Amino acid sequence: QFSHQCPCKFCTKDFRTLRAQKLEKAKITLNDCLACSGCITSAESVLITQQSHEELCKMLTFNKTAAPDERKLVVVSVSPQSRASLAARCKMGVLETAKKLTAFFKSLGVHYVFDTTFSRNFSLLESQREFVKRFRKQSEDKKALPMLASACPGWICYAEKTHGSFIIPYISTTKSPQQVMGSLIKGHFAEQQHLTPNQIYHVTVMPCYDKKLEASRPDFFNQEYQTRDVDCVITTGKQSQR
Repeated sequence: QFSHQCPCKFCTKDFRTLRAQKLEKAKITLNDCLACSGCITSAESVLITQQSHEELCKMLTFNKTAAPDERKLVVVSVSPQSRASLAARCKMGVLETAKKLTAFFKSLGVHYVFDTTFSRNFSLLESQREFVKRFRKQSEDKKALPMLASACPGWICYAEKTHGSFIIPYISTTKSPQQVMGSLIKGHFAEQQHLTPNQIYHVTVMPCYDKKLEASRPDFFNQEYQTRDVDCVITTGKQSQR
């Protein structure tokens, strides 16, 4: 005769009860991602709650109805790669594309639109400074060189999770252009505007989905003001659909 009792001998649960129980849905966050590009680009597979154009729309809508002291300053930073891709798609010059893109964002309610070429130069200068520092101490530190520099969050994530302590000492500590821009916007620019970092909503337009992963890293979260350096990342593909 078939028994409905669990055979583990350590519990008195009934199989019929176990079958009736509903398992809690598993949620995958961007921090769990290995950036293999297998599912991160699929909206059906990964729930990206804070990294979509819908979040920007919500913020712009909120600003229209919120009290003046509750509104946030919305800043968009556009990467040169995204600008070039949009120019090619629309068959326009890069400068003309930049002007139209700026006008488009401002028509939606965005206050400032910046170019991340500026932060890219910052990143290159910092990388140069770090290399010189490592080069000078290579005799006393065997892991000073080679210095591996990459602005690709997918590669960084892969290196961290698969090679760990073996390769991490060789990776440059300089932030990517996106995150340098985030630091400048939430730091220097916020001070210029007499605002705190959490009073600015910073959006970047980037060519790669993995930039969403980068922006979501806990490394770039300001605990004091409970805000990220980059609040939202929109990919070039999404922007071209708007």
